[in-house]
Order: sequence, then C-alpha cells, then structure tokens
Amino acid sequence: MKTVIQRVKTASVHTDGALLSSIGKGFLILLGIENGDTDRDIASLTRKITHLRVFEDDQGKMNRDIGDSGGSILLVSQFTLCAQCRHGNRPAFTAAMPPEQARSMVEDFGRALEQNGIPVKYGRFGAMMDVSLVNDGPVTIILESRDGAILR
Repeated sequence: MKTVIQRVKTASVHTDGALLSSIGKGFLILLGIENGDTDRDIASLTRKITHLRVFEDDQGKMNRDIGDSGGSILLVSQFTLCAQCRHGNRPAFTAAMPPEQARSMVEDFGRALEQNGIPVKYGRFGAMMDVSLVNDGPVTIILESRDGAILR
C-alpha cells in the first residue's frame, strides 16, 4: 500500500467538469492499493497518518497532528502509484490490486481514518478526475506499508 500525503491549504476533485469534493486545511492523500495489501496495512498507515506531526504549533514548529489542527482529508484512489517502470518506458500496473477488491480497501481505509476522528471526503473510484490543491509548505510525505510495517 502506497500513499502520497500532501499538507494542503485547500484541495478539490472535479469529475466531468463538476465539483465532487473539496476540503480546506488538511491532507490530500493519494492511495495506491497493491496485490497482497491487507487490513494490517490499513491499520498501520492510518495510525501513522493520523499521528503525523506536520502542522505548526503556536511557536511555528511542526508539532501538531491533523486532529489537533482541525484538518480534514481528501482521499483519492490512484492505482498509478503501483506502477512498475523497471523494464522499458511503458509502466506496468500488474502490482495494482484488481478494481473490485481495491475499491473495498479504499473504503476501509477511509473508514479507518474517520474512526480516528478525522473528517474524510473522497474522489470517485475509477473515474478520471481533475485534482487541485494548494500545497502548504510544501509538505509532501510518502508512506508505504507491507504486511503492516511502515517501509518509509
């Protein structure tokens, strides 16, 4: 399971020219679900994400987590994070979990974040989306989990 987490001032998702979801301060999370990912990966990543201290405290130091800062999350499924580019120039997506299973995992991931008290809005699974953001900082963090262990 791979995530790209961007601390944002605002983020939004449009599909077919219409606004689908938007947030103010918080995280835009791009989520790639790979074959073999499990509930343990969801638990470890959502625990790490909800406790990441990347929001400024009163002294201007990154010392607060998303809950402390009153932020929310825009969660966007992105199978292209699972691309393998070792051979040739055309990415292979064979590591990505099949859509039927991945959709369920994305929903479980969002519910796990919500259970930690973080408001979550969503992109549309499998749709072409226009994702916009104002990156705050910029702060961008990549986290991966395999078998429940955080790899980065």
